[in-house]
Amino acid sequence: MDSIDYVSPMLEAAVTKHRVVCGQCRRPESVCYCRHITPVPTATRIVLLQHPRERDMAIGTARMASLCLPNSELHVGLDWRQSPALARALTDPAQPAALLYPGPGAIDVGQHPPSSPVTLVVVDGTWSQTRKLLRTNPALGALPRFAFVPPTPSEYRIRRPPNDAYVSTIEALVHVLGALEGDAARFHSLLTPFRAMVDMQLACILGKHQGRVRHPRSPKPRLLDLPAALARGAHELVCVVGEANAWPYRYPERDRAHPDELIQWSAHRIGTGESFEMVLAPRNPLSPRTANHIQLPEEQLRSGFAMTQLFEEWRGFVRDTDVICSWGHYATGLFADEGGVLPEARLDLRQIARTFLKGKVGTAEELSARIGTVPQSGLGLGRCGMRLAQLVGLVRHFGSLVTQQGE
Repeated sequence: MDSIDYVSPMLEAAVTKHRVVCGQCRRPESVCYCRHITPVPTATRIVLLQHPRERDMAIGTARMASLCLPNSELHVGLDWRQSPALARALTDPAQPAALLYPGPGAIDVGQHPPSSPVTLVVVDGTWSQTRKLLRTNPALGALPRFAFVPPTPSEYRIRRPPNDAYVSTIEALVHVLGALEGDAARFHSLLTPFRAMVDMQLACILGKHQGRVRHPRSPKPRLLDLPAALARGAHELVCVVGEANAWPYRYPERDRAHPDELIQWSAHRIGTGESFEMVLAPRNPLSPRTANHIQLPEEQLRSGFAMTQLFEEWRGFVRDTDVICSWGHYATGLFADEGGVLPEARLDLRQIARTFLKGKVGTAEELSARIGTVPQSGLGLGRCGMRLAQLVGLVRHFGSLVTQQGE
């Protein structure tokens, strides 16, 4: 699934005034879809397994499905090999488990529905994320598989599916539950909150574009163009940067066997000057360009720490009240993919800069040079340390602007 350019709830919260958020659907009350939800009981038990990165998607539908289906449960995570809840779901003889996922040997549930109730396991995320979930949890990949052919194209107008065979999680459940339980019309009400969410999101996008046409830019940047969190106590602002062992796209090694993997993680708490850094030993074959790219000797990488030690040390450094500042989502996404945990409050400085400067900003290095915050030295080893220093300089620069405008 490829999303269109939309304003995420995290970024909206950063660049606009505080808004009340619904505790059930976790959407701002102005775009809450809860009034459109009608619970639909099912004989099928539904277990939704959501990739951590998909949880932050404002227009995801797994949570919506869990609210509409009383006989469902939603779990967010990457590794469920030790999960008692999933173990119970996968070993219930009264309702044997099946995975809703295409692939060799998958049963077309529309043509050959089972004769008795099942436990339907649904993985939620992009295709690359769900493939990682299956690799991490072999028990899921070993389940019998169900697949289906959507009778109509997706109504997910706020995302661009690669082709008509791609539908959202809640649309997939409408089709599959109709086939499993033999009453397709009964599940059409699941699409009511989905359509309402899509309509509201499109209205918001249209309103933002129209607003920019009606109102000329102020000659002075407004306070709302920058997140107020940048002016809060600096002890809460933690900049993070990561480096990866990544095979170039033209290399045959870049396949599902050798995905990008985190091999360096650095952080700096602006208020106290505390820093965190760890080099990780690659778990996959080392790309021939990695050592030169991240400016660390190959032997230093190969003798790096284990991922488990990173997480143990990181728990001693990070606090629940921290605000994580990153340049884009690539590094934090790799960290989450490995099973790492970050505080919920996060700022994407690249998107903040784009919003503030009304256009593309290039790399963090280019933006630092543009606004005059080029660091004299890095805050750690190699390229990662220099990138961390650049990020800290940008956070301080934008934070000072917020403070000045608030005076």
